[in-house]
Amino acid sequence: MGHSGNLQLKVVNGDAGYVLEDVPHLTDYIPDLPTYPNPLQFNAAYSVVKQYFVNVDDTVSQKIVVHKDSPRGTHFRRAGPRQKVYFVSDEVHACIVTCGGLCPGLNTVIREIVCGLYHMYGVSKILGIDGGYRGFYSKNTINLTPKVVNDIHKRGGTILGTSRGGHDTSKIVDSIQDRGINQVYIIGGDGTQKGAAVIYEEIRQRGLKVAVAGIPKTIDNDIPVIDKSFGFDTAVEEAQRAINAAHVEAESIENGIGVVKLMGRYCGFIAMYATLGSRDVDCCLIPESPFYLEGEGGLYEFIEKRLKENGHMVIVIAEGAGQDLLAESLQSMNQQDASGNKLLQDVGLWISHKIKDHFARLHKMAINLKYIDPTYMIRAIPSNASDNVYCTLLAQSAVHGAVAGYTGFTVGPVNGRHAYIPFNRINERQNQVVITDRMWARVLSSTNQPSFLSANELAKFKREKPSCPVVG
Repeated sequence: MGHSGNLQLKVVNGDAGYVLEDVPHLTDYIPDLPTYPNPLQFNAAYSVVKQYFVNVDDTVSQKIVVHKDSPRGTHFRRAGPRQKVYFVSDEVHACIVTCGGLCPGLNTVIREIVCGLYHMYGVSKILGIDGGYRGFYSKNTINLTPKVVNDIHKRGGTILGTSRGGHDTSKIVDSIQDRGINQVYIIGGDGTQKGAAVIYEEIRQRGLKVAVAGIPKTIDNDIPVIDKSFGFDTAVEEAQRAINAAHVEAESIENGIGVVKLMGRYCGFIAMYATLGSRDVDCCLIPESPFYLEGEGGLYEFIEKRLKENGHMVIVIAEGAGQDLLAESLQSMNQQDASGNKLLQDVGLWISHKIKDHFARLHKMAINLKYIDPTYMIRAIPSNASDNVYCTLLAQSAVHGAVAGYTGFTVGPVNGRHAYIPFNRINERQNQVVITDRMWARVLSSTNQPSFLSANELAKFKREKPSCPVVG
């Protein structure tokens, strides 16, 4: 059964430069699997639907803006229920695991996987793995039923518990085999999805009839290919409350400065969208756009100018911004957490001290600075209405895919249509704000801040090829 990792890429080429990046299927390595009619066609909820099933050949285009003679480009298999399924309801023994940091919507995804399996496919054996990957071999499991999960979407966090690290592939797959599990739903960020890809490989090598489906989770919205990650809308909405508090504090006192630190270890999407959504922000600092403090055109000069104009200001900074400046004054650069994420110094505290020190030294302007760090509050809240709808679609797409025999895939909307995406596409890099795109220009024009880039840096950014599709 041995397959090397590279054999799993299934690429289908068609006319006019059409490319389908397909996802693996159980029949790729288990020949002659029996199929069954999809029970959805007997489901009362679907009885009025004109077309129960997604056409087998439906694909979703990754690139939506094209010229009349551009090649048709990369496509992904469209998500949704299939006419033929590869599991009988009674034989399905599913499990769900959540890994990594918290994010609004985790409980909604858990709830909708359970309800989707139960109500759409008649599955009643669903296990919750307790406490992330290591829960597979070290902890108790929770039996999940629609009744158990009925109200969980109203709470933040994850009822299954989570952890970072703890990934021992062969022990995890042993546990899957021992328990007779044949559908695995893995909710987590890029590290987790890398782990899911390795679990899929091991299952394939052992020739097991087990479908592995990933649901990508990151509050930072830095997962490539998909339109946006679940919990992002909720995070941006909650961030507004912190920005508003900073604005009220700053406005109420002479030369008031409100500094708000938001999530975004490597990318500034939350900071960028929260700034645009709020319109109370005078300066937005993100990891992708370098800035400097001292001298002409620097941050201190801009703060002084804005305070003279308005008497107060609000600064939003993403947690990963300015790390190069911070590193000069601190030693602990290369530490990592159990998921392999860089451990960052608190840039919000650091920049608050620097600003206070600078203006104290100058003696020409007394400032009043308030620092707000809402990061864990943002992560811990339940998801809002739009994220709840989105989480429902994600969970149902994953269930339809697994039951139809697809495996080694992750789900997400591509240009508004849910699709099955190979793990490697999700894991190959992180999405970042492209500061040569129009979205960042919109932020700069809404805050009216300088870009803090030197002429040389500007030229360098213009030369670089954009790394991701334009958002918005």
